[in-house]
Amino acid sequence: MIKARVKPENSNANLKSYYDAYKSFSWEQVKKEFTTDHEGYVNIAYEAVDRWADNPATADNTALIIERADVVETITFKDLKERSCRLTNLLLKFGFKIGDRFFIFLPPCPEIYYAMLACARIGVIFSNLYTTLNFEELHWRFNNAQPRGIITHPHLVERLPSESSEYLKCILLTDGPTPGLFPSEVELESMMQYMSSEHSVKWVAENTPLYLLYTSGSTGPPKGVVHAHQDMAGHLITARWVLDLNERSVLWTDGDPAWVTGTVYGAFAPWLCGAASVIQGNPFSASSWYRTIEKYKVNVWYTTPQSIRRLMEAGADLPGRYDFSDLRHIATVGEALSPELFYWVRENLKHSPHDTWWMTETGMICIANFPSQQIKPGSMGKPVPGIEAAVLDPQGEPLSILTLGELALKVPWPSMMQAVWNDDERFAAYFSEEWFLTGDMVIKDEDGYYYHEGRNDDLIKAGQTFVGPYEVEQVLCMHPAVAEAGAISKPNDKGRVEVKAFVKIAKGYAASVRLNYEIKAFVRTNLHSEIPLGEIEFLDELPRTLSGKLLRRVLRARELGLPSGDPKKLRG
Repeated sequence: MIKARVKPENSNANLKSYYDAYKSFSWEQVKKEFTTDHEGYVNIAYEAVDRWADNPATADNTALIIERADVVETITFKDLKERSCRLTNLLLKFGFKIGDRFFIFLPPCPEIYYAMLACARIGVIFSNLYTTLNFEELHWRFNNAQPRGIITHPHLVERLPSESSEYLKCILLTDGPTPGLFPSEVELESMMQYMSSEHSVKWVAENTPLYLLYTSGSTGPPKGVVHAHQDMAGHLITARWVLDLNERSVLWTDGDPAWVTGTVYGAFAPWLCGAASVIQGNPFSASSWYRTIEKYKVNVWYTTPQSIRRLMEAGADLPGRYDFSDLRHIATVGEALSPELFYWVRENLKHSPHDTWWMTETGMICIANFPSQQIKPGSMGKPVPGIEAAVLDPQGEPLSILTLGELALKVPWPSMMQAVWNDDERFAAYFSEEWFLTGDMVIKDEDGYYYHEGRNDDLIKAGQTFVGPYEVEQVLCMHPAVAEAGAISKPNDKGRVEVKAFVKIAKGYAASVRLNYEIKAFVRTNLHSEIPLGEIEFLDELPRTLSGKLLRRVLRARELGLPSGDPKKLRG
């Protein structure tokens, strides 16, 4: 834990006093901001898009900017409503009804967002899928959810399982001609032109399912996490207070639309605030990332430590070539933001990055660093108003400050997942009486800041106590020769448990026996004397998920000679 404090970046942010807001907060008050004249029934499509589109003063405000292959599309709230309504009417033509599932299997493009809204309008459950999924991974998801339809591109159709035609009533293709692999293929634009651009939303109960996202756990098949329309209360309050959005904001969330961050904070959350969302569909390069911020006058950038790490590798001379004068707030998600990355961003982009923590299962940012609050580099921050967090021991009892334990959140909150699709047992395993158990190990300090120390199966025993691998990895990364590091525990040939570290070497250094010894000595000097660092292995790349999280379980599996799968296909 680092005791440094960085002063608040914006004392005039939307959330001015964290303590006052937390003390007086009420989810019921937040819900009153939504339409209240439908006897308690809601619809997120209306709150996120229609109310702006129906207002002449905001109808032509930019809602979405998408760049892909150097083609830029700027879409207003009025455009979003009309085009999503056309798709809604097409889904109704194919017989879709509330509760049906609809898969979205596309690279970043406007049709993703039309489809999300079209489904939300009539209570159909949408599911965004990564385009990197292979046949087997798609086959499992199709069998699990049995979607009634899918929207995809002709180049991706051949990956769809042939037996899915038993329940697929339509395959909507964003381009033509149709490949003819399935009898239900339809070229989207040829049908959309005949559909009406008007359709009122279906008002539904708050807990009506909205979307289904698959996330990989440490064991077992993927989990189909179900979220509901009532999630919008959490989306709104975190967009406003954590990301500091308003109607004039331009937000860039640089996560894939199939990742929960891309689904929530690339679409619904900014729109609920009346803000514009930027989607960059081109592959990553440092220059294109900087250019995106400059070109679209991005005010708020929600990114990942992985993206920052790649920008850092591209060099500190590059940021100075771009104009970031419109950028006022940076937030991160995906893995813990190390102090090294924090200070690099602060030095080169002139803003403090604000780390946030949440999970697919929580449905919203739950712990965050706020623009108006001090930052402690390395900390996840404090619980969002409306979220009560605690550090629990294995028996479920709260622990005192500065003690390692499992992060738990008191239930319920509006954005909490509703179910694990077709798996009640896995859903129930998340809960212990009044607590949602995250599986993440944390430490809470005397000021209420939380520090992430890894997953509960990542713990390393040092003497009579346990430490998280993140603490070891932080010290490793303090060595100038270490660009990235991962740490796991493993038994040695004497039956004792020791730590093995995996290191990606920084530019300008080369792997050697001498460097191995130097890093070991550095760790012994700067860390707990009882932590037995027995071995260091140099790797070209560490295994990470698509969202950038370090996969220690893959390192463990490889060490034990077990199948580890393709890390880039994992999101957990």
